[in-house]
Amino acid sequence: MDFFPSEQARLQQFPVLRDRLFLAHAGVCVLPSVAVQAMEEYLHRCALQQQEHEGVWRMVQEARALSAQWIGAKPAEIALLGPTSLGLSLVANGLEWRAGDELIYHAQDYPANVYPWLNLQREGVGLKALPTRRPGEITVDLVEASLTPRTRMVALSSCHFLTGRRLPIDDIGRMLRARGVLFCLDAIQTLGAFPTSVEHVDFLSADSHKWLLGPMAAGVVYVREELQDQLRPSLLGAWNVRSPQFIAQPQIDFEPTARRYEPGVLNLVGVVGMKASMELLKAVGLEAISAQLLRLGAHLRQGLEPLGFEFLLPAEDPLASGIVTMRQGSGKGPSMAEVGAHLRARGIETSLRHGHDGSALLRFSPHYYNTLGEMQRVIDEIAGICG
Repeated sequence: MDFFPSEQARLQQFPVLRDRLFLAHAGVCVLPSVAVQAMEEYLHRCALQQQEHEGVWRMVQEARALSAQWIGAKPAEIALLGPTSLGLSLVANGLEWRAGDELIYHAQDYPANVYPWLNLQREGVGLKALPTRRPGEITVDLVEASLTPRTRMVALSSCHFLTGRRLPIDDIGRMLRARGVLFCLDAIQTLGAFPTSVEHVDFLSADSHKWLLGPMAAGVVYVREELQDQLRPSLLGAWNVRSPQFIAQPQIDFEPTARRYEPGVLNLVGVVGMKASMELLKAVGLEAISAQLLRLGAHLRQGLEPLGFEFLLPAEDPLASGIVTMRQGSGKGPSMAEVGAHLRARGIETSLRHGHDGSALLRFSPHYYNTLGEMQRVIDEIAGICG
């Protein structure tokens, strides 16, 4: 699929390609030129005017509206906050929990979507880990079977960070909504890569530094409008509490929208960069991005499986994502550390990770601008050390 009018245009937008092949977008992405240019322009203006200069709030509102479009929300339901753990912690700390409440989570999830919930045990909340056969293998039936009359909320990720298996968000959310159970989503591994709707979701948090191709600590926090009075802000300041003429009032009166979760000045340079990246991806089209990611992943798997490697996600899984993670097969061969080091020495960046059983894993996460030819280069390089 041709996303660029020329190879020169591809290199201009993603200059990292001039030096190396970056296949680690599920970690911390490289930035496209449009994001860097937008942030540079903002910073240059900040050398001549105050950082909250004329026009910057228009960009903030545009970023808020664009973020809402990505997930099917209203701008009034969006707070522009990152990292992901901040938004999840706001949910964990902002609800009025009752002793005996239960929360269902995935114990083999990324730590950012585990620790905020573990901490609720101090409030008397009972935690229930989903009994998954494999990390990220979460179905509607599995979640439904784990519910009890005390279940207050289910907190899951839209895609597992190691296996790359996506969550059936709508099916799970629809079931939970019908039972009056809250649903919180860590969406950082799908936002910008695959459809991520909040139609049946109550809370969502996602930083922009992975598939959205944005800077770190700029992100999206969604709180369903009907729940904003229930989720009390746990961070307070002059921005989210009404303070006319910057004068503190004798009572706390929160802003009426999701701005109530933004306590003070925003990461404006980050928001500007995130907005530029979202506009770039919007122009490409989410459907085209998703298809390209699946195409690249399938090519990697087809080329690497004959070399004896095993993959965390079965090839036939319909909920595959842009993440392809492999481990050493049963036969002899190079370790994942050796493969990763070999690729890095040849200008190919991947992610060395470890499973909960301690096994070494190598994770590939290309983005839409990568090509099948580049995936073949990876396969050829690995084949060269497997002989």
